Amino acid sequence: MNTEDSTDTPNPKERRRRTRLVVASMAAAVLLAGGGAAYWASSASSGEGSGAGSAGDPPPLALDGYTGGGSIAAGEPNPQGSKYRAVKKLPGGPASAPVYRPKGEISRQSVERLAKALDVSGKVRSEGTSWKVGGTQDARGPVLQVSKTGSGAWTYSPYGTPGGTNCALPASPKGEKGQDGPGGGTPSNRPGCPSYRGGGDVTTEDDSSGKGAVSPEKAKQAVQPVLAALGQKNARLDAGGLSGAVRIVTANPVLGGLPTYGWQSDLQVGSDGQVVGGSGQLANPVKGAEYPVLSADKTLDRLNSGEGRKPAGCPSTPGGKSGENGKGGKDGGIAPCEPDPTKGQKPAEVTGAVFGLSVQYVDGGQALVPSWLYTVRQPGAGSGGPDATSTVAHPAVNPKYLAHKDGDDASQRPGQSPHKPSGKPGAMALESYDVGDGGRKLTVHFWGGVCSTYSVSAEESATTVKTKVVGKDKNPGQVCVKIAKEFTKTVTLEKPLDGRKVVDVSTGKSVPKQ
Repeated sequence: MNTEDSTDTPNPKERRRRTRLVVASMAAAVLLAGGGAAYWASSASSGEGSGAGSAGDPPPLALDGYTGGGSIAAGEPNPQGSKYRAVKKLPGGPASAPVYRPKGEISRQSVERLAKALDVSGKVRSEGTSWKVGGTQDARGPVLQVSKTGSGAWTYSPYGTPGGTNCALPASPKGEKGQDGPGGGTPSNRPGCPSYRGGGDVTTEDDSSGKGAVSPEKAKQAVQPVLAALGQKNARLDAGGLSGAVRIVTANPVLGGLPTYGWQSDLQVGSDGQVVGGSGQLANPVKGAEYPVLSADKTLDRLNSGEGRKPAGCPSTPGGKSGENGKGGKDGGIAPCEPDPTKGQKPAEVTGAVFGLSVQYVDGGQALVPSWLYTVRQPGAGSGGPDATSTVAHPAVNPKYLAHKDGDDASQRPGQSPHKPSGKPGAMALESYDVGDGGRKLTVHFWGGVCSTYSVSAEESATTVKTKVVGKDKNPGQVCVKIAKEFTKTVTLEKPLDGRKVVDVSTGKSVPKQ
């Protein structure tokens, strides 16, 4: 069996991320952190029951990563102290709430509607696991890409496929050079790069000043056709994000009267009031079974009982700083991990809670699960400004109705990243593959979190090549949020692939060729 554990390689087709706001709005995947919120979820314990109750109860909910077996019994105090402390009275919430899931494949017609709203011309064509509209031979024309399955993750760029000409939003003051290494010029003044409708000044400093940006009200009006095509007219809008002259509108859909978290659309509006970029989900989640839920207080108790896992990635938040020690870095948009609040630190203050639906993984697919969305203020964060608080989402489903599994899923935690957890410890579901070097270099593509490392292995037979990618945390013990991107890993085969099937060990299914 061949195994390789090399440096993780992001998909070369993915646009390099330059600013914190671009990360929030243009990641080629479902971002589970948006609107300046840090997002994570801890795992449930079997301490309050191990299965559904009497006949007529909803089927056990198989939350991936919720395998039972917390280190501290539910309701017992954590010897390290509470991570979160409510400073205001928390609401009781409803008695039950439904789970929503996307069903079926994304239709060609729905992609056509979205393309029309974004003014992307051309026919919808099938390319592997995605629908694609637009895109010229020089890779500079408007392009829309939509995943055919799952949440229908989509990305739109008016200036070509991400990964072509690097046309990141300007991020340096006038006259500052050498920020982009070899290659010449800043990311925004290279041949083929637009001014981002910022009045022609491609060197505008990305200082969130908003100079030249449209008003929040005008930006909200500009995105209405896109929201209508997405079936999200009732989405809650936040137009406070800024990157130079580009205003970012974050739209969080409302399902069954409940706010959602992690299912947002992020749309960029230029200074001329036109949509100049965006990403989101095209699938319309369907209402499923209803589950009894816990109050905000009881859910917070479970969060503090020590049964949850620590997420393993660090998100960027609009308006904040990026990189190590809070300074902007080359990668842009990856914030440092917050220290574990239980290690000699004061607990974070919970200043409020709203009942809603958060993105989790159920049986390997994305779902919107009844959850409490806590407003949290970290110690020393102060009391003013949008960056003083963050949102922590935790499923509220009564643990009696969770399906508990054997084993411990160390790398796939609910509500963290858009890769598809397989239900097997550490294994990542594979999206596609390609080959090189005469068929001996097998490269697999998958979604993963930025704070994990991945290794690939292949077991060859006469007819198949069984392939597995396993992830592990880079910095175990640190509390951070996983933000997702597409990765590739390459393994060298003993013999050329030569018509053999590539099989994903985590699912047992054939992997499509890219």
